[in-house]
Amino acid sequence: MLQALPATQSLIDRTYRQLLDAIADSSLAPGQRIRQAELADTLGVSRQPVSHALHLLKRQGLVEDFGRKGLRVVPLDPHRVTQLYQLRQAIDGLAARLAAERAASGALTPADLEELNQQLQAGAAFDASTPIPVLVRADTEFHRALYRLSGNPAIEETMAPLWPHLMRSMAAVLHSPGFAERVWRQEHAAILRHIAAGEPAGAETAAMTHAASASSLTTQQLQPKAA
Repeated sequence: MLQALPATQSLIDRTYRQLLDAIADSSLAPGQRIRQAELADTLGVSRQPVSHALHLLKRQGLVEDFGRKGLRVVPLDPHRVTQLYQLRQAIDGLAARLAAERAASGALTPADLEELNQQLQAGAAFDASTPIPVLVRADTEFHRALYRLSGNPAIEETMAPLWPHLMRSMAAVLHSPGFAERVWRQEHAAILRHIAAGEPAGAETAAMTHAASASSLTTQQLQPKAA
């Protein structure tokens, strides 16, 4: 039987969204201890919505038990990151191919490509001083826009729950010297160029190469350093 939702539900949702965003862009870093009282004070809410939000994040595999009744942000696992990038490589390649096929058939117009063009122009200005959360969100939005251009909504729906996990791994490598510039000025630019030209094979290869490169660098960064 359906019942009225409590008035606090929207507050729980907002708290959950803020914490999810903070974990995704590594404002709450992998392995970081979570203190509910501190989070509640920072967000200006009671502990109840924080507790509910953390329960949801725990179910997503982003938060885990740690110590005596404590919680922490789940550390990044290089093996799991590789698995996620294997999936992303295949899906990004498919999305780019479908988008290029739509461009070749005339189903995509220059106006449809404008969002990616604007993102590419903004991304080309990123440098070593650009905050990591900004880089992570810009990169994510580029790929989400690519999914929409594919014309297959199942692609974005499939990837949506995985992006918080992928974003955490992206934050681990976007600080690498020259990486952000290479991503935007070379790899993202190549994907868009092939799509706009209506070249499905080229678009697919560019997207898969980009994902494979990110996967390789990320797993290298996450490997334990030799003593």
